[in-house]
Amino acid sequence: MLSRGRRRRYDDDELPTPVPAKPRAVRKRVVEHPNHERWLVSYADFITLLFAVFTMMYSLSALDAKKFSSMAESMQRAFNGKPPAGTVAVNDLKNPPAGKDKTVGGLVSLTQVRAQLEQTLSKAIGAKQVSLEMDHRGLVISIREAGSFAVSSADLSADAQVILAEIGRALVNIANNVRVEGHTDPVPIHTDRFASNWELSTARATIVVRFMTERAGIAPQRFSAAGYAEFMPRVAGTSPEARARNRRVDLIVLSPPTQAAEEPVAAVKSPPAAHPLP
Repeated sequence: MLSRGRRRRYDDDELPTPVPAKPRAVRKRVVEHPNHERWLVSYADFITLLFAVFTMMYSLSALDAKKFSSMAESMQRAFNGKPPAGTVAVNDLKNPPAGKDKTVGGLVSLTQVRAQLEQTLSKAIGAKQVSLEMDHRGLVISIREAGSFAVSSADLSADAQVILAEIGRALVNIANNVRVEGHTDPVPIHTDRFASNWELSTARATIVVRFMTERAGIAPQRFSAAGYAEFMPRVAGTSPEARARNRRVDLIVLSPPTQAAEEPVAAVKSPPAAHPLP
């Protein structure tokens, strides 16, 4: 029997078997690597906003104030329940009155105008003084120099005035604008009045505009004049025949789409022309 306070001594074969300690679970620490590409998100947002700003600035710089005002007025009338001025109902366009061309805001299709001119100018067309054709701009009435202008001159001949009077009667009752273009051949000129073909072609175009506004009684705001010298030939070549065809004045009666896309809109109305033809 052991006394209190004394430990029992064991022999080597009587020692208790030690219980192995359980290994402690070691939590692995996840190392977060820094994302070095997060700046791309902010940079992409910045570039997008910058693009939007410059796009808006460009659109404002290219804005036509007159067209914007017209668009704003049309939108205001549309929201108020009133159709914009100068518009035509869709049913009217689909079902035009019998024997009449479709019209949009007073502009007419040019087939009727061409048919009228082919009848009234049949003699000049047969003599190859005048030609009529349609292109993407509208109806092109081409008056050759032969019989209309003297060489290196911008004065209208008597025959040219008769031809222009017939054209004026066909155009006076429509609203389509008319672009008058003067053209020459590549032979250079230098006279007291015209220093080059530029001045000659422009003078011929403007003299036709003056005749149509002062004698035919067509509103001046419907016209524009341009001179192209020899740089817009109708046919290629330098033969006498080719040069004769290229010396001309073209009156382009603009189609409604061309007039809407290319012609400026006057801010105020001009007074009508005086001295209409009888």
